Amino acid sequence: MQLAFDELGTPLRDVTFVIVDLETTGAAPGPDGITEIGAVKVRGGEVIGEFGTLVDPRSAIPPQIVELTGITTAMVQSAPPIEQVLPAFLEFAAGAVLVAHNAGFDTRFLRAACEGHGYAWPKPTVVCTLQLSRRVLSTQDTRSHRLSALARLFGAATTPTHRALDDAHATVDVLHGLLERLGSLGVHSLEELLDYLPDVTPAQRRKRSLAAHLPERPGVYLFRGPGDEVLYVGTARNLRRRVRQYFTGSESRGRMREMVALAERVDGIECSHALEAQVRELRLLAAHRPAYNRRSKNPHTQWWVVLTDEPFPRLSVVRSERDGALGPFGSQARAKTAADTLAGAVGLRTCTQRIPVRDPRGTPCVLAEMGRCGAPCAGRQTVEDYAPSVRAAADLVAGQGDAPLWSARSHIEELAEGGHFEQAARRRDELVTLLRGVGKAHRLAALAAIEELVAAAPDGSGGWQFAVVRHGRLASAGTAVRGVPPMPVVDQLVASAETVLPSPGPLRGAPAEETALLLRWLTAPGVRLVRTTTPWSEPAAGAGGWGPWLDKVATAATLENIA
Repeated sequence: MQLAFDELGTPLRDVTFVIVDLETTGAAPGPDGITEIGAVKVRGGEVIGEFGTLVDPRSAIPPQIVELTGITTAMVQSAPPIEQVLPAFLEFAAGAVLVAHNAGFDTRFLRAACEGHGYAWPKPTVVCTLQLSRRVLSTQDTRSHRLSALARLFGAATTPTHRALDDAHATVDVLHGLLERLGSLGVHSLEELLDYLPDVTPAQRRKRSLAAHLPERPGVYLFRGPGDEVLYVGTARNLRRRVRQYFTGSESRGRMREMVALAERVDGIECSHALEAQVRELRLLAAHRPAYNRRSKNPHTQWWVVLTDEPFPRLSVVRSERDGALGPFGSQARAKTAADTLAGAVGLRTCTQRIPVRDPRGTPCVLAEMGRCGAPCAGRQTVEDYAPSVRAAADLVAGQGDAPLWSARSHIEELAEGGHFEQAARRRDELVTLLRGVGKAHRLAALAAIEELVAAAPDGSGGWQFAVVRHGRLASAGTAVRGVPPMPVVDQLVASAETVLPSPGPLRGAPAEETALLLRWLTAPGVRLVRTTTPWSEPAAGAGGWGPWLDKVATAATLENIA
């Protein structure tokens, strides 16, 4: 397919390639396995630089490797170690496309050396001439894709010798020969080269035109099928570039290739910034349930813990949000663990029978015999006697007291002091589940309670990204680029923002995932509050003060796993 002018990408003649070859000790990739590095920098078909050095691997070189490469242990004893060579090589290769024959081998050793000696692996674009030759050349061209065979085929000026710089020079000629073959196939840019490397069907390539109308802006894209049904929803910082990747070899997921084969159209919704795109994605997923989105096949159900409405309330796990509920929890199991832990801490019953106020004639259960239930079913507790337990649980949920948490912690300490370490560890993990649930509930509820909040995040170019949040939902989003007065933009966004009417419940009807997404964005470094109708605050009594204990528990659990 002929590409539009703005899709041509970087012409190959303008790309700087660094062709690299390594010699090693033959061991598995590690911080000190390299014995020689050779690299050649080329641009526009001309050599513009060379890099070559022996490297001390700090170990003896095996005889079979000496026979293959001619590099002996004596030759590398006076050579610099890899931690001294790496900075110079990384600087030499900075900004270039890395090329190697069987590139996976070379990059694994280089990455391991960087990781082992504290250097950041730059994650360069990599082209493998071995992979490229297998895509370009047929069996009639060559029976072998070894470097020596390809060097003979393309008449390389340097013969491979299993020495790094010689082999790098030979790979340069092989690369140029392969690129000449690709030119006749319409591959003229780096982007086309990278797309060509993996195996892509012609039908998949032809559908690249589905992305032609999309803007190079952040937003949400929707793949639609033959019946205009939504097949898949995703977000992108650059809509056109991201969608085009689905029609190239960079998309290797089988289900996505199947989806692309069915797609007839791609719709794009341009967004002001990434936060708006992520929120719109959540809403579109909930509205359309696309067949090829994993979250559509496994919808994220929220669970809540509530006090039942009866004379002797108990804690129940439900799916619907309501006033006084604790949550949301990501799974029913976590919600039940939190409910059981809280019930045990305050002395609430856990049985499901309905207990009459007058003349209860039930039979006490094992929990009553263990002292963990007051047995209101047998008339041992009146409604007045039972009420403090209900208030303690309700106070924790409302953020007005954390007495149940201290009670559960004291029980754990008693078990540990008595030598019941396994039981103490189980109770500790259960308390952690309750603590995290309470902490999350308070944070989300605090945001959802605010009628209107306006926040700004720097866009990295001297401008601002704005979000207007109403009762835990994104009501409006926009940007002010560098040089544009921000406050008039804020006023316009507030004036045009969506009206949000709160519903009953801690989150005021806002979807939990959307409120959590907004909370993460609002608490990210650099984000500033512009204005808010009421102060944004979280309860002082609750899980807020338990951070140090949770950190201590996390450290202890890590040590237990190591042991």
